Formats: sequence, structure tokens, C-alpha cells
Amino acid sequence: MFPTILAVDDEATILQSLSGILSDEGFEVLTASNGYEALKIIDQESPDLVLLDIWMPGIDGIETLQEIKRTNPFLQVVIISGHGTIETAVKATKLGAYDFIEKPLSIEKVVVTINNALNFRQLEEENRFLRKKTLEKHSISGNSPPIKALKKQIAIAAPTNAWIMITGENGTGKELVARTIHQMSHRADKPLIDVNCAAIPDELIESELFGHEKGAFTGATSKKRGKFEVANSGTIFLDEIGDMSLKTQAKILRILQEQKFERVGGTRTLTVDVRVIAASNKDLEKEIQKGTFRDDLFYRINVIPIDVPRLRDRTEDIPLLVETFLKGCHEEGCCNLKTITAEALEHLKAYPWPGNVRELKNLVERLGIMTESDVIGEEHIPASYSRQGPVAPGRVSLEADSLKEAKKEFEKAYILRKLSENRHNISQTADAIGIERSHLHKKIKSFGLKF
Repeated sequence: MFPTILAVDDEATILQSLSGILSDEGFEVLTASNGYEALKIIDQESPDLVLLDIWMPGIDGIETLQEIKRTNPFLQVVIISGHGTIETAVKATKLGAYDFIEKPLSIEKVVVTINNALNFRQLEEENRFLRKKTLEKHSISGNSPPIKALKKQIAIAAPTNAWIMITGENGTGKELVARTIHQMSHRADKPLIDVNCAAIPDELIESELFGHEKGAFTGATSKKRGKFEVANSGTIFLDEIGDMSLKTQAKILRILQEQKFERVGGTRTLTVDVRVIAASNKDLEKEIQKGTFRDDLFYRINVIPIDVPRLRDRTEDIPLLVETFLKGCHEEGCCNLKTITAEALEHLKAYPWPGNVRELKNLVERLGIMTESDVIGEEHIPASYSRQGPVAPGRVSLEADSLKEAKKEFEKAYILRKLSENRHNISQTADAIGIERSHLHKKIKSFGLKF
């Protein structure tokens, strides 16, 4: 199928000449003598490219261009004019024209420009397709009220340049929310740069974030661009920002306020334009009260707060999530495409999921790989996830014989839940529940907890 070109000019000789030459080059050619006729043909025939004269009776080329871009934003338009000026060319380009060619027309230049514009259109279409596939792959699955509310928040916030603070327990999908926001923003074709704030040592933070010049310190054998410089015009995602030291927070605050910095060992001031999305599994307002997080940094990044719901608050989404994870496991070649019974799903819906969606995904992948049958039944669900099995972390049995025994069961379940939420980090768990690390160790030992 040959590309279709619509030539628009009030001079019949120009149209006749373009029609003959472009037909010889293998294009299908349509012609229009004014803007009104051109808009009608575009609506009926959907050409691949428009050659548009500026000076025409009725609506001129600029007005026609504006209307084309309003109704067909991805249609490539090349402006042609015998009275070209720099001002007109700039205006046409700002309105979305691909290029500007002056009369008398060079046939060679016309053909080259058309081919370049069509190639550009194809690249744009591929980019939109890939972006759509990326959005689908990383889409937030679920139709529960909490997820519907989350999707609505994202849809409102994403197209803006507002900074966003994402909160939620470990494993809820904060990074997925950040990526969705970026993909739905006007910066989607620019980079999204992740920064794991908890993983960067204080002594390396400046080099990682701001970059360094060659010879700035021992081991700096070449120039390095920092995270903020790489993220210019795009988005920077500050993950687990609540785990930053106060010293690092001060350095981050400065660049967030000014969006200016110098590389380590450099003297030139670099200016960047980045959108900031931050995330934390901690209650930062409580951290401020404890003196471990700067209030000025919190107020700087907390423009639009988004809280990601826990899986136990959206259990009606579990069947869809399980189906999605099983399909993904199959597509990655890890297992045959498998289904799960309603009885097995009821076991999973009854479990409290302290590790949230991440824990569910890991379990489903394990079941997909290790279950020999193509149908996963309740007999395949591990005892720790089963209603008939041991009490799950964070779930208390009401069958204790005494209040003392009930209190003990509650304390044991509570500690198990908090350990799971904090990835079994003793120090973080002790800090979260407000006891000394040594005291927590004694509790774990006395209860005989294993994790």
C-alpha cells in the first residue's frame, strides 16, 4: 500500500506538477485548491501527509494547519510558500508543521522532506504503541473501590508537573504507581530515573546525584553524570526517601529547591528541569516528630499525597491479580498457562498478606512453577496460606483458654506481622513498634518465632 499525499494549493499548475512527480515516485496523490476542500478530503480519505500552501483564498494555510492539528494531531504537514519568511516558518513549526519549503519548489527537496516526514510519523506511531504496551504491562490491576480511587488520583495528577509523595506498606506497588504516573505524564518520552535513597552511602550521595568531574577524588578516572542530570526534562523517583540520613536530606533539599547544582570537583552550575516523585513506607510526619526527617523537605515534596492501599483492604482484587500473575509467568516461559479453583482463591482471600501484592506475586509464581497440574487447587496452597493451616502472621486465634493466653497470642501475631512488614529487619521492627532491639530479640526467642 502506497502512502497518500494531499497537495493543497490554489495554483492549478503547482497541483498538476506535484501530482505527476509524486505519482512517479510511487505515492498516491490527492489535490485540493483551498483549505475548506482540504479539510473535507482529510476527513474522508485520511491521507498520510499534507503539502500545504500558506497563501490561499478563504482560510489561509496557517488557519488550515491549526484546524488539521486540532482534529488530526498526528497527521504530518509540510508547509510550502512562495512568500516565505522566518517568522512564518517559526509560527508554522510551533503550530505543529513538520517542515517548511519555499517556492520555487525543488522536487528533490520535496521528495526527501516527504520521506523524512513519513519516517518520523512511523517512529511516532511505534513510540505510541510501545508506550501503550508499557502502560498495559505496568498497569495497576484491580476494580475494588480503593484501587478505583487510586486510579482516579493518578489520572488527575499525572498530566500535571506537580510533585508527588507516594506512601504505602512494603510490597503494595509504590514503584508501579510512580511508573504509571510518569507514563501518563507529558514527560513520558523523557527518562524516568530511579534513586534508591536507602542504598546510597552518605559519602557517595553527591557523586551519585550530582555527578563528578574527572580527577575530583581518588578513583574518579572519568567524568560522570549524576542522576539529576540524566533525569533532565524527565522524572526522578526518590524511592524510600524516609530512609535517608539527615545529612543526605539536606543535600537533596538544596537541589530540589533550586534545581541547580555543580558536579563534584566542577565549577560550572548546571540547571535541570525534573519532576520529583518520592515514595516511603514510613509515616513521615511521625518521623518529623522523632527528628529523623526534615519538615522542610517533607513540605517540599508532599504537594500531592497518594496512598497505595494494602492488599488486605482490597481482597476482591485477588482473583484478577492471580490471573494476571499466572499469565505473566506463562508468557515468561516459566510454566504452562494455569488456572486456579474458586476454593483455592478463597484461601488466598482469607490470608492477611503482610507482604502485600509482592508476596502474592511470589506465591503465585511458585504455584505456577511447582504445581504439576494445569489447575491449582486448594490442596496446592501452602499450609501457612491456608485457612486450615497455622494462624497466619498478624491473625489472632479466638480460641485461647484465658485472657493471659489471648494476650500472648495477640503479641506473638503482632510481632510476626510487624517483622513481615519490615522485611524481618530486627532494628527497623523494634523502631516501628517502639521497643529496644534487645527487648524484641527476647520476645522472638520466648515465642519461638521462626521467619
